[in-house]
Amino acid sequence: MPLSTASSQRRPLQPLGEQNALAALASGPQLLKIKSIEEQLSALNSAVICAFNQLLDLKDLNTGVHSTRLAEWALHVAGELGLDAGAQKDIEIAALLHDIGKVGIPDAILNKPARLTAEEYALMKKHPEYGWAVLRQIPGMERASLIILHHHESFDGSGYPGNLKGEEIPMGSRIVSVIDAFDAMVSSRPYRAGMPFEEAERRLLKATGTQFDPLVISSFLPHARSEMPAVFAAAGTTISTSL
Repeated sequence: MPLSTASSQRRPLQPLGEQNALAALASGPQLLKIKSIEEQLSALNSAVICAFNQLLDLKDLNTGVHSTRLAEWALHVAGELGLDAGAQKDIEIAALLHDIGKVGIPDAILNKPARLTAEEYALMKKHPEYGWAVLRQIPGMERASLIILHHHESFDGSGYPGNLKGEEIPMGSRIVSVIDAFDAMVSSRPYRAGMPFEEAERRLLKATGTQFDPLVISSFLPHARSEMPAVFAAAGTTISTSL
């Protein structure tokens, strides 16, 4: 075929602006599809988080309420420390579901009023790993699962399960560690009464730099003091009996 004939059968070249416009039109449906998939995944993740939180309520009502309170505090501290929106979302999820691994711990151990035996304590210490093992399989929750895995690490490296130290510990885990310990101390349980704010504060400060990140402690404690009336009401005690 003569070159001139082949050339005449080709589609005329389009101006650059027209090519860009057609490309944009062609990509539009794909972009809408991607956006739809992202929205569906986000809705699914939210549903899973709500379902797991309700599961915690069924396991132990105190745990569910405790987790909701931790999520609110975690967001406050994360925002004050300048973490971005994505990191804040991961920390919120981790705070809500940090105890999800306790579903795998027998009630006889969870609610035991006496001191745990060495064997029982070893099993209790598995709950961060159980929680990580579940959540890491859900798309979009990989980072939150790592926060859960390490929320019982200590700032000096004496925690578990990884004996991580200082900044080796994810910031989200350091935040959850502080607020989890504080809320556990001031909350009443069937087998013990919650302690006064001042005592809980004293214990946090004493463990600063060993168990807890000093930066998180300095951010959290002023907020905790301002929140005490609501916390004590939810925790089953009152300001007058606790302070």
